[in-house]
Amino acid sequence: MTDALLKISGLTKAYPGVVANDNVSFEIQPGEVHALLGENGAGKSTLVKMIYGLVKPDSGQMHLHGAEFAPINPSFARQHGVAMVFQHFSLFDALTVAENIALGMENPPSQRDLAARIKEVSEEYGLPLEPFHQVGDLSAGERQRVEIIRCLLQNPKLLIMDEPTSVLTPQEVEILFTTLRQLSQEGTAILYISHKLEEIRSLCDHATILRLGKNVGECVPSETSARDMAEMMVGSTLHTPERKADKGGDVVLEIKDLSVASPNQFGTSLKNVQMSVRAGEILGIGGVAGNGQDELLAAISGEVPTNAETICVNGQSVGALGPNARRKLGILAAPEERLGHAAAPAMSLTENALLSGAIRKGLLSNGFISWSGAREFAADIIEKFDVRTPGTETAARALSGGNLQKFVIGREIMQNPDVLIVNQPTWGVDASAAADIRQALLDLAAGGAAVVVISQDLDELTEISDRFAALNEGRLSESREMAGLTVDQIGLMLGGAHDMEAAHAHA
Repeated sequence: MTDALLKISGLTKAYPGVVANDNVSFEIQPGEVHALLGENGAGKSTLVKMIYGLVKPDSGQMHLHGAEFAPINPSFARQHGVAMVFQHFSLFDALTVAENIALGMENPPSQRDLAARIKEVSEEYGLPLEPFHQVGDLSAGERQRVEIIRCLLQNPKLLIMDEPTSVLTPQEVEILFTTLRQLSQEGTAILYISHKLEEIRSLCDHATILRLGKNVGECVPSETSARDMAEMMVGSTLHTPERKADKGGDVVLEIKDLSVASPNQFGTSLKNVQMSVRAGEILGIGGVAGNGQDELLAAISGEVPTNAETICVNGQSVGALGPNARRKLGILAAPEERLGHAAAPAMSLTENALLSGAIRKGLLSNGFISWSGAREFAADIIEKFDVRTPGTETAARALSGGNLQKFVIGREIMQNPDVLIVNQPTWGVDASAAADIRQALLDLAAGGAAVVVISQDLDELTEISDRFAALNEGRLSESREMAGLTVDQIGLMLGGAHDMEAAHAHA
């Protein structure tokens, strides 16, 4: 017991109707980078919340440095050397870097002393930060640096990281991995959660695999293929998405000189965006979070009004139309933010199916709602996209993030759109469900739809896109054939090197 930094023995946590963790046991050694793998609903989040003091286990024990460890809250965990970087940033845009970091400290020093410490530590670990910059002006990668430096100032012995690379460019991922390897060499253990299995193979020393709340196996990632790890996670053979050969019909979606001011103070305005997408084609758009992705989806879906002639679908100008009128014409969208934007948290899945599908599924007649039709539509989505839920009357907020994502994407695809724009279609979704969603997008395009996929997952874009463009500070690069583009070239495009001759030269 004294050899392990953290020893977990028989942890169990149950909620009404589900056992989130069932007798889970494993160990983490000092300086080890330990992966925690599992599909959505496998129990990863509940487990790390118990380690960090956010959730109390029903039974089982933890030992830290050989002593019993039962954190009553995150403050207790931090005082004992456990820190956590969450998947969703917990930062205030209107405050500075130093002010945000002070909020996460038990006894923060003066702003002047803290600023000096931030600069010292951030530069020591290759993650330089300016303490007095406002967080709202930072890129997603810089925001993540704030979260990490806030943890490192606590001198943690165990650092928990949940999907840390989902908002980073390939170059930023390499910087992060260099920092994590440095921490590991200094003796800090890292518990690393990610759905990006090639990253796990590159970074992690050991992996524990959860399925349906149970520890079903362990492996050495560098000696195990990504496919084998994925199949251990899901307990079955993994389906590989298949592309159809027939691509590129007539232009369905055309955007000309689109400039839109962001309604958000800390958003990014679109600047002279030009693009076209043909029937049967998937245009992949990459970009670090906060470079205009939300604004582009809102402009195409009709949430934000634009000049009438800037957006055309099947030759018809639709820029002046609102969301419902565009839906009637077959322009559908699935935004990144699941709760509050893609779905109403307190409403049932039936009600959420109605909100989006009323027009194209014929669920309204003379002012009356067809609730039976809405329930049938919701049930079809649940069945076709394997949404794990007790039923159609379950509230959206009761679903795990991955299952709600499957419901939201399925709801739009099953309305047979002519144009579909999706932002982060498989964010936080396990390997099996991600493969199913990608296959559904490929099938939709094969049926003649024009599909725009905005994603920070370059593996995803490489797998399903016919053409690729990069969004940087509200400007969209010229699209290029995905076949033949290297990771270095894509990374340079994401960073603003839209001149591909320059990108080739750098690569």
